[in-house]
Amino acid sequence: MRDQVILECTEAVKEGKPASRYFTTKNKKLQQERLERVKYNPFLRRRTVHKERK
Repeated sequence: MRDQVILECTEAVKEGKPASRYFTTKNKKLQQERLERVKYNPFLRRRTVHKERK
């Protein structure tokens, strides 16, 4: 029941820098909305919001 999802940085896209990506899993039965986590972006050298991609 767990699906693999990709989290991509939203702030790097706005600044024109490379977006950092993280892979994780989520349980589709318990969490139907998209994931949003604060992760480290090495290109920006700070923690940024990463949202689930399609």
